[in-house]
Amino acid sequence: MNRSHLIIAIDGPAGSGKSTIAKIISEKMDLLYIDTGAMYRAITYAVLINNINGEDESAVNRMLKQIDLEFKQNDQNRIDIYLENKLINDQLRTHQVDKNVSLISSYAKVRQHCVKLQREIPENYDVILDGRDITTVVYPETPYKFYLDASVDERAKRRLLDAKNKEDLSLEEIKKDIIRRDKFDSGRELSPLKRAEDALYIDSSDMSIEEVADLIIEKCRK
Repeated sequence: MNRSHLIIAIDGPAGSGKSTIAKIISEKMDLLYIDTGAMYRAITYAVLINNINGEDESAVNRMLKQIDLEFKQNDQNRIDIYLENKLINDQLRTHQVDKNVSLISSYAKVRQHCVKLQREIPENYDVILDGRDITTVVYPETPYKFYLDASVDERAKRRLLDAKNKEDLSLEEIKKDIIRRDKFDSGRELSPLKRAEDALYIDSSDMSIEEVADLIIEKCRK
């Protein structure tokens, strides 16, 4: 693989602002943005609409071989996701997908499938990726590693604003779901969420989006 391209890796828990900040950095530094979480969400969405039992790992693995899932670069330097030739970006941020994505993304075959894609795409591009295991598993060799965090209360508030016009969820419901996902993601056996030892830790609880983005850009340009 060609590793001459710039790779910025950001990990962190749900609602820490990874995707929003990565998109800003992508625009400012002219990088291809890869939302790795969206890949797992796309598979989770396929499980849901095909009425697959998400707790049946074998059934999920069989479905993975049968579905037509494509990832294409768009003119905004981002990746669009297509399922059976239908653009599904907007379908991936529902509460149902939120509730099921941690389980589906814990399966070995699902992770192998997505990690393979995450490692192939940057062969030809300068990229920024965010997820749960980018700094520890996908690109541990990149010198540009960041772990983005925020308090549970702050993350829940951000999620509430994101979902305000889409689903009728209370702040307490979102907070409980974030706590559940944190516990699952950090406790799973395969590629758990954890901070790489050499990743810069950033607590964004009291920082603006622009402040965090500018800090990461500054560190990458030194």
